[in-house]
Amino acid sequence: MLAIYRRELKSYFTSMIGPIFIAVAVIFTGIYFMVYNLNAGYQYFSYALGSTLFIYILLVPILTMRSLSEERRSKTDQLLLTSPVTVNQMIIGKYLAMISVFAIACLIFCICPVIVTFGGAGHLASDYAAIFMFFVCGCVFIAVGMLISSLTESQVIAAVGTLGILLFLYFMSALSGYIPTTALGSFAGCLILLVLLCLILYFFTKNWLVSGGISAVGIVACVVLYFTKPEVFENLLPGILENLSLTTKLDTIMYTFVLDFSGLFYYLSVIFVMLFLTVQVVQKRRWS
Repeated sequence: MLAIYRRELKSYFTSMIGPIFIAVAVIFTGIYFMVYNLNAGYQYFSYALGSTLFIYILLVPILTMRSLSEERRSKTDQLLLTSPVTVNQMIIGKYLAMISVFAIACLIFCICPVIVTFGGAGHLASDYAAIFMFFVCGCVFIAVGMLISSLTESQVIAAVGTLGILLFLYFMSALSGYIPTTALGSFAGCLILLVLLCLILYFFTKNWLVSGGISAVGIVACVVLYFTKPEVFENLLPGILENLSLTTKLDTIMYTFVLDFSGLFYYLSVIFVMLFLTVQVVQKRRWS
């Protein structure tokens, strides 16, 4: 795993993807830092950091698009799959290399709260906690991009697919306000989600019996619950989307300066699920 990590990390800096990613990240974060903290006089660096989140949604697909799709296109993944390294070690090694590039940018950001203290009352504890949560949120974005990259051999498709999903996750909280809050609306939405879940499970397992069975049980449970206790579905789907939103977890520390440990656990859980699914995709190709 260490050899793969070193190889991947070196490739990001020999191909200029790493330096460009870090440079663009630092430049845009520096612009927001100048506007919010140096010019406007805000004492919290988290204001500037939170405003840059959309920039990273555009940058992360560039960082992750070649992680597995390039290996698949050039057929070099066959060498990795037949090597003594396990699939888990290969995925973790590549993932650690990508978050190391992102971590370099976050370490540079750690200078900004110190600069704020020179001009007045700084808040180092809350700012460094915000940088930490921002880093973990970025790790979630990278895990999503890595999963999409494992599904295709085209870097362009991987980048566009990752961008689309990250944009959906970014606007999920806002979109929840346009979803019907009635019991019937949430009931219909839950049925649609269960059908999508069936399709996703089939894609990863190629087993209609398992995917269809799980979805059928869920649909029957929803139907029974809707006709027995319809009040349960009132405002259910908007509430689910609001709770699953990645940005709301980050906003808690960015703008209220409270470290949400439930949000941190949610981020780590999403990372684990994304990496697990990535391993399953690679394993399926290994034995196909």
